[in-house]
Amino acid sequence: MTARQIRFQDLPRLVGQEVGVSDWHLVTQQAVDAYAASTNDHQWFCEDVERAKKESPFGGTVAPGYFILALAPGLLKELWYLQGARLGMNYGINRLRFPAPLRIGKRVRLRLSVRSVRPVSDGQEVTLRLSFEVEGGTKPVCVAEPVYRYLG
Repeated sequence: MTARQIRFQDLPRLVGQEVGVSDWHLVTQQAVDAYAASTNDHQWFCEDVERAKKESPFGGTVAPGYFILALAPGLLKELWYLQGARLGMNYGINRLRFPAPLRIGKRVRLRLSVRSVRPVSDGQEVTLRLSFEVEGGTKPVCVAEPVYRYLG
């Protein structure tokens, strides 16, 4: 997928619009295990395949919620490239929910839209809407409204 080129000064025109949808990406047990090891976020229903098959309400291992959110930077790069901004930084998250589980072995993609843009000193504050969709699912596995500060 080719990232959409967006000029820094055109950000306000995108409010209320969908920017795009990423390609599908496979979520593997290896990736979840590496995430757990690097963050010390160990949960048996995310890592123990046999136990999760028998005991979890999900019927197998699932990705941790923050693992899903951690996919955002890479998937955002697939969707847009902001021209004319010297720097972009994460400013926080207004809203974050995990409405459905993401089973290991499923594919996920990101749907991106712009919620709001407001001027700030030397730049713009942009609130996005991220919806992580699982292939074949009826609900998103993560919905987030991150806030970024872009300096011009």
